[in-house]
Amino acid sequence: MDHVVCNPFTNQSAHLVVRPINRHERPQWDRLMAEHHYLGFKTLVGESLRYVAELNQKWVALLGWSAAAFKCKPRDQWIGWTQPIQWQRLHLIASNSRFLILPGYHIKNLASKILSLNLKRLSTDWENIHGHPVLMAETFVDTSRFQGSCYKAANWIGLGATRGFGKSARRYYQHGHPKAIFVFPLTKHARVRLQHPFPDAKLTGGQTMKMQFTQTQIADLIDALLAMPDPRKKRGKRHMLISILAISICAVLCGARNYAAIADFAKSRTRRQLKKLRCRYDDNSNAYIPPSEPTIRRVLQSCDAEKVDQNLLGWLGSLCTDTAIAFDGKALKGAGNGESKVHLLSAVTHQAAITLAQKQIDSKTNEIPTAKILLEPMNLEGKIITADAMHTQTDTARFIVEEKQGDYFFIVKDNQPTLKNDIAALNLEKTFPPSRPDHRKGARTTGNPKHMDKHGY
Repeated sequence: MDHVVCNPFTNQSAHLVVRPINRHERPQWDRLMAEHHYLGFKTLVGESLRYVAELNQKWVALLGWSAAAFKCKPRDQWIGWTQPIQWQRLHLIASNSRFLILPGYHIKNLASKILSLNLKRLSTDWENIHGHPVLMAETFVDTSRFQGSCYKAANWIGLGATRGFGKSARRYYQHGHPKAIFVFPLTKHARVRLQHPFPDAKLTGGQTMKMQFTQTQIADLIDALLAMPDPRKKRGKRHMLISILAISICAVLCGARNYAAIADFAKSRTRRQLKKLRCRYDDNSNAYIPPSEPTIRRVLQSCDAEKVDQNLLGWLGSLCTDTAIAFDGKALKGAGNGESKVHLLSAVTHQAAITLAQKQIDSKTNEIPTAKILLEPMNLEGKIITADAMHTQTDTARFIVEEKQGDYFFIVKDNQPTLKNDIAALNLEKTFPPSRPDHRKGARTTGNPKHMDKHGY
């Protein structure tokens, strides 16, 4: 390599290009990275891309992009996603795991300029190769060796430092070298799109999202479905009920919204995943066979939806760490017109938007008495329950706090005029949170009906 000591960006003839390597260049790229990068090089993890930066058609730098870190607390807190959403969207983050300026090139602003050019095309290249774009880039800088100046100059966002852990195989170990964390959103509203409870079909290239459930979660799902009665006749059954239900549930949680999408999800599973989902094994083809779209449709239409909900209640609750649960009533879409419509009261987690339970509201009653029936089988300890003004009721509040060991956050409107006036008298706009007298030592005074006024709040 020639030595360059001047700044070529002041020279009109200088031409800097950042591009993916072709397959014939890979041995040279791997060799240079292994020889000159302080970490050495063996391979890139998961979905990956290799780039080269050329200055006047000469290689001056190499960049390697790979799958994002599975766990990174500062990053995950900054994005604001829950664990299930993280598993579904992690493939939308690319990690700059290798960046090497080749020996002999000492050019001011070269690294930040290369990064800027690479980021402009990274998402498009990723979609061309892997079938989906990426929304954000991340990197980890060893501050004992580098200051991360090129990332700062390229407007990357610093999120703090890691705890100094690494991963080998499936185990984490402490290497004692914390690294600075930097991220770069590649599109507008990247954080919102990464944390949004509903997947964007444009991010998957028209394909069903990847299944990101652990082995334990799949095993627990199968166990939860074992008690489900099979509505089919014995004759002609080729697939187990628990297999069809498990595939359908995983597909819906991963973004499938119709029978065809569920079937596509099933077809795209690996042999190992189909085995865990209890799919039928065919001796002739030596393969696990997923259920077809007509089979999935017939089975789901014949199942008792209420029993499925009951069996899934505990499993769905184990998937998310949300502490806030909302319940609200809605008319089922397409269920009928006028008085014949089916009305459901559902309990949904705030962040992940996972429906934990739902109950049909009898035509002779309303949402208020159904709320207790809905919440009765749920574990509400340490949870905060939210609802609209209709459910601002003393009995509901007492049930949540005293019987279910939870808390609540209710809205007060004109349907509770006396309570509304009492709250207005507290003058909360001037003092918040309000200072309230503690009736006894250690007593809880927020959201506890034992210490409410005569109206219960």
